Amino acid sequence: MQDKNIAVGITGGIAAYKACELVSRLKKMGANVKVAMTRNATEFVTPLTLQSLSGNPVVTGMFDRPAQWEIEHIALAKWAQVFVVVPTTANLIGKLAAGIADDFLSTTLLATRAPIYLAPAMNTQMYTHPVVQANMRKLREMGVRFIEPATGRLACGDVGPGKLAEIDAIVAALEEAFQRVRDYADCRILITAGPTREAIDPVRYLSNHSSGKMGYALAQAAVRRGGAVTLVSGPVALEPPAGLEELVRVESADDMYQAVIQRYPDQDIVIMAAAVADYKPKILSGQKIKKTAEPLVIEFVKNIDILAELGKSKTHQKLIGFAAETENLEEYARTKLIRKNLDLIVANDLTQEGAGFGVDTNIVKLIDRSGKTEDVPLMSKADLGDLVLDRIKQLS
Repeated sequence: MQDKNIAVGITGGIAAYKACELVSRLKKMGANVKVAMTRNATEFVTPLTLQSLSGNPVVTGMFDRPAQWEIEHIALAKWAQVFVVVPTTANLIGKLAAGIADDFLSTTLLATRAPIYLAPAMNTQMYTHPVVQANMRKLREMGVRFIEPATGRLACGDVGPGKLAEIDAIVAALEEAFQRVRDYADCRILITAGPTREAIDPVRYLSNHSSGKMGYALAQAAVRRGGAVTLVSGPVALEPPAGLEELVRVESADDMYQAVIQRYPDQDIVIMAAAVADYKPKILSGQKIKKTAEPLVIEFVKNIDILAELGKSKTHQKLIGFAAETENLEEYARTKLIRKNLDLIVANDLTQEGAGFGVDTNIVKLIDRSGKTEDVPLMSKADLGDLVLDRIKQLS
């Protein structure tokens, strides 16, 4: 933490007093700390206390007199290397998810490009409310990290999740954040995401249930960590991460192959997270196929195996594949790893609840070319994106 710039936001909850301990701990570890408080937070702990602990002026309002002649929320947004909010209320989570910036803290959070860590603390019923959980999922998809609350007795007397995480856990999350800050700078990374569509006629196509969420989470994490990221995306209903070097939209497996193979020689890492169709119709009808009394028979032929082709021509690149299976997960994944000359494979069992297509979480096995296997429990795809990048760093 020595000489790291950490912005600490504090919102109006009973756990606000614990932010004092966090600021004190970070200062003792050598960090530079600046604090921004909401007006409600000042009802629980005074700005003077945080100023004394941080050694810097504390901002509580949009129109506070700035210490220097600059737009202060922009200055803090640019200064911070990591931004953490302790505690984070349901109100702030909702505002960020909706893009509302109506006070100094929310405005600064929308303006910063630093990694954002939120430590929720609230009543159990509020924390588990579907709206709050939906807002948290939305923020995770945008790359915001959550330091999950503990379960215990809350100030209101309820027992359940919603208690602010221990300060040790918050500090550990920030230490991990700094280990990841721009550790992929000057690294060229190509990521594929989403499904492909194989046209049958001008109206119909063959596809799959991939939402693209895993590939987009990987791209978000790679951009945040300094990578020059090219995202080759099949048709999905997702906003691309800000900061991409290039976004290439494709439809068919042939389109994806051409986009990837043209860019492959210049890449350092290629992560093939897309669910590419294995087959396409042998004949593409130029007109809409009309319904008749006879059964419709379509003959299919194999698409080119993009991952296998990349494995054959691999030089300096690290090549990562995905395996989505419904049986014999590890056996099939290991076979694919070897046959396609991969460095790492991410395998998931589509029959497991919380894993696979269309959801915000995943449960996977990571297998590298040395044969090492890691079982990864249920986690958000945003967190898994960072974990996969961590493991790529460890590849020899």
